[in-house]
Amino acid sequence: MIIDPTNVVNHKDFHDLLLGTIAPRPIALASTVDAKGNVNLSPFSFFNIFSSRPPILVFSPSRRQRDNTTKHTLENMLDIKEVVINTVNYAMVEQISLASAEYPKGINEFVKSGLTPIKSERVKPPRVKESPASFECRVLEIKTLGTEGGSGNLVTCEVLLVHTQEFIYNEKGKVDPRKVDSVARMGGDYYCRINGDNIFELPRPVAGIGVDQLPDHIRNSPVLTGNNLGRLASIDKIPMPSEVKSFAENFDYNLLWRNNGGNRIDAIHNHAQLLLDRGEVKKAWLLLLSASYQTELWN
Repeated sequence: MIIDPTNVVNHKDFHDLLLGTIAPRPIALASTVDAKGNVNLSPFSFFNIFSSRPPILVFSPSRRQRDNTTKHTLENMLDIKEVVINTVNYAMVEQISLASAEYPKGINEFVKSGLTPIKSERVKPPRVKESPASFECRVLEIKTLGTEGGSGNLVTCEVLLVHTQEFIYNEKGKVDPRKVDSVARMGGDYYCRINGDNIFELPRPVAGIGVDQLPDHIRNSPVLTGNNLGRLASIDKIPMPSEVKSFAENFDYNLLWRNNGGNRIDAIHNHAQLLLDRGEVKKAWLLLLSASYQTELWN
């Protein structure tokens, strides 16, 4: 499908398409106060970090699709240019869902959701005790992006103070995503939980050779996936022929034939894929390159 945003008939459907495809999105649980000191707490998924020096967070309370009204969070920040952005994990996801309900102005969502307010140190809005991390912020700018239902209001916030829970750190003092157990928004009523097998490590290449430099028999493999090719292409140099020859002379290929059968090249590529899944990139390279060396022996 090709969709031109200027020719959309049903903007609600287009809105749902955007949220369903641009996902997952982190959740900012924003606490604010109005000029009378009334507290508001509401989650927003148009949110992220845009700078660390200075520390800048940005989120967007959009105008409601239903009746084109503005959120209480936005109205409060126009009065009191402060906000606490609290992060969300799985242990509190049902409560932040409650906080997203459309309560009348003046209703305290801390009370409705059962979340615990804690007095902030540098801003008026309270922070959330249950959140893995809370960021006391000064609102630098609110940029209106439109005047119709669904239009965003880009709020740029400078972090003044950060509060974190001890449980989110590993023994090295680094944030461990498995301990945080974050949740993120998808489209519609869907969320995702960032934990367990959903978390994986991927070493960042310093200067990979690139997929274009892979030998043809590897790049055009009927077995290896795009991810496999990307991992192979992340190395800085291809193994030397002497390394390949030494590997081929000492590797037990008969094990591959017994476990795979059929096409020998496919058997090698299948095993190389297994090695890549284990993170044994160099060994996968040696095995794949040894295929041409072994062909001479097979013939």
